Amino acid sequence: MIRFSQILLFIAFISQGLVSAQAGDKEARLLRFPAAYGNQVVFTYAGDLYSVPRSGGVARKLSNHSGMEMFAKFSPDGTQIAFTGQYDGNTEVYVMPSTGGEPKRITYTATLGRDDVSDRMGPNNIVMDWTPDGKEVVYRTRATTFNAFKGNLMKAPVSGELSARIPLSYASWASYHNDGKTLFHNRVFREFRTWKYYKGGQADDIWMIDLTNGKTENLSNNAAQDIFRCITMIRSTIVQTETGL
Repeated sequence: MIRFSQILLFIAFISQGLVSAQAGDKEARLLRFPAAYGNQVVFTYAGDLYSVPRSGGVARKLSNHSGMEMFAKFSPDGTQIAFTGQYDGNTEVYVMPSTGGEPKRITYTATLGRDDVSDRMGPNNIVMDWTPDGKEVVYRTRATTFNAFKGNLMKAPVSGELSARIPLSYASWASYHNDGKTLFHNRVFREFRTWKYYKGGQADDIWMIDLTNGKTENLSNNAAQDIFRCITMIRSTIVQTETGL
């Protein structure tokens, strides 16, 4: 027969093991959706936004809400951060000082039945970028499309006025050229899917559009997925070429 004292000893042993494991594991895990400006990096951890020097150090918490804050992007001058926040039962776009402060809501969209970061299509109203003049935030929404695999790009003025659609039939991840006239984007979004080595009809390419005349060009034209990093690399290459760097 197991005595009560033996049960207490077993519980104490297990508790000590858990405390030791937690004390020995000081690494931060699941750091997601990073963005950088100068020496600062902002990222999402456990549903909140944090800022840390690019050189490393102690991260400083920028938000403290029970809802998720994610997909943060620095404004062109680095003074503000736009992000997607899940407050008040809906996912919307917010702006706040890059050093922290009270978030300002700048979008008001329809509620979707599928609007969560764990959903295979991801949440709604994901922040993509800022316009080069820093007056508007670009975000992707599914609120105006009938197909969950497709979305539209919108521009939300920081001043709080109504969002305006970027004239594309459908689009996904996007990044502006510094001239404000050229946009690099994906047409289909599958970033939350886990089909490794997928090369079917829903695979993404990197497209470039001249917003002054509507001319488009497929820059990658590859059977596999082209997303995220490619847009940043292409944008950097073009900027460096034009500035002679």
